[in-house]
Amino acid sequence: MRSHYCGALGTANIDETVTLCGWVDRRRDHGGVIFLDMRDRQGIVQVVFDPDTQEHFQLADRVRSEYVLKVTGRVRARSDATINPAMATGQIEVLGKELEILNQAATPPFQLDEYTAVGEEVRLQYRYMDLRRQEMQQRLILRSRITSAVRNFLDGEGFLDIETPILTRATPEGARDYLVPSRTHPGQFFALPQSPQLFKQLLMVSGFDRYYQIARCFRDEDLRADRQPEFTQIDIETSFLDEAGIMGIAERMIRELFKSVLGVDLPAMPHMAYAEAMERYGSDKPDLRIPLELVSIDDLMQQVDFKVFRGPADDPQGRVAALKVPGGATISRKEIDDYTSYVSIFGARGLAWIKVNDIDAGVAGLQSPILKFMPDEIVARMMERLEASNGDIIFFGADRAKVVNEALGALRIKVAEDQGLVGEGWAPLWVVDFPMFEQDSSGNWTPLHHPFTAPSGSVEELAANPGEALSRAYDMVLNGCELGGGSIRIFQRDMQEAVFRVLQIDEAEAEEKFGFLLKALQYGAPPHGGLAFGLDRLVMLMTGTQSIRDVIAFPKTQTAHCVMTDAPGDVSAQQLRELNIRLRQTREEGAQGQ
Repeated sequence: MRSHYCGALGTANIDETVTLCGWVDRRRDHGGVIFLDMRDRQGIVQVVFDPDTQEHFQLADRVRSEYVLKVTGRVRARSDATINPAMATGQIEVLGKELEILNQAATPPFQLDEYTAVGEEVRLQYRYMDLRRQEMQQRLILRSRITSAVRNFLDGEGFLDIETPILTRATPEGARDYLVPSRTHPGQFFALPQSPQLFKQLLMVSGFDRYYQIARCFRDEDLRADRQPEFTQIDIETSFLDEAGIMGIAERMIRELFKSVLGVDLPAMPHMAYAEAMERYGSDKPDLRIPLELVSIDDLMQQVDFKVFRGPADDPQGRVAALKVPGGATISRKEIDDYTSYVSIFGARGLAWIKVNDIDAGVAGLQSPILKFMPDEIVARMMERLEASNGDIIFFGADRAKVVNEALGALRIKVAEDQGLVGEGWAPLWVVDFPMFEQDSSGNWTPLHHPFTAPSGSVEELAANPGEALSRAYDMVLNGCELGGGSIRIFQRDMQEAVFRVLQIDEAEAEEKFGFLLKALQYGAPPHGGLAFGLDRLVMLMTGTQSIRDVIAFPKTQTAHCVMTDAPGDVSAQQLRELNIRLRQTREEGAQGQ
């Protein structure tokens, strides 16, 4: 029906007769001449109808916003006075000769421009309208370009695009699985995959030494701005490569992606050990654009009587750390109170601080309610270690190391954003040498990544001291966001069983849940590893938006609800009977009981 896209026209098309199809972005009547801004996915072009074409002029007079039109006309240059430099097509316009209204439209529920201030709930309810906005269209077009570039790169590296099952069995941490009842196996359930992890490992055992997939994954968990119940990841696995080889491929892919799509040359990607990242930044995904760092002062606080600091300093599981904010002495008491409330989200029971008014005056030049609890000598040594200067503020965290790291790590980011301390550009890095395990609240070991990650030591070393074991895992971080992560996998049965034992998965449970994997590892499994990138998160970063909902065509809300289709919804009693399911309580009954 069309000869050109609206946004693709330019001065090279002057004097051509073109046919356009699209939506009316705006209609204006200027003294007997009707201007229609027509829009499609490529952009907007101005179409002019004058009374010379009486029939089509009268038709244009009936047109309203979001009508769907087919227009034929001649491209002409705009006069110098009417050139619009804000439009890509602003040097030309189309003199309309023929117009056909393909469909009318009701009044839109909100304005479709970049100044739309309507709430997200309304935007998601009318998502098909929201997606017409140029901002949203450009994001999804960029997403398509990104996936095409990824496929082209991996195809060129000899990777094979292989699909893995969507219907599989529940995982050990099954509370996060979406379950699918089986009609043909009464009382049994499939689960939607949280990742293709085990299947891609089995593909390595099968001899497909380079696999990739743009994989749909599902996870039933609380949502945030960067999480959805269904999400997409760029899934990669390869055999006969070590960490350096796999990380090298992944880094080249991301570099080429940023270069081809954004025209950006990413800077060098340093490698940082997990322990260093936690020590300096309180996070395993540090934003290196922020110059602020945490400084440990445990040794100094072991010499004071102030129990709030002395207790964690003496505790092997505790930490006392300081965060210096240059120029932060202007932060008001109300702002400090707000920061105190903020860190409480992460378990911190308070937020101590010192303002540096005159460093040369010693303790007398400092301002803080905690100074009376510390000897002058310790305060002086602390100021020296922190390289404090006039006008600085220093925040302190004292608690279990996990609480301190999470609280001060989050505060570091928030203060930097509030004070304008976040640098420009891109700051990528690899975080490596993760612990193999961490302890839960009951003191049991849990895998920091997943139980199929290979440890760096032997079976005997793992069994003797699991708390000291490091994994062969690696995460790529960009601007404080984990782009993707992976590891070298366990490829020998005895090591996999050793990891299961540390996790208190006995032989019977291991056989029941992972028997197929353990069996496969006996038949010549090659050394292998891989990683997965979160596509939604990657596109979010590359488009500069703050939520992955802005780069997914039809996302869910933070309660995992689709307000457009009203999903999830009820099903009929007949469907439930066919699936051998009986509800203990209907949704209506549950609502009445509240």
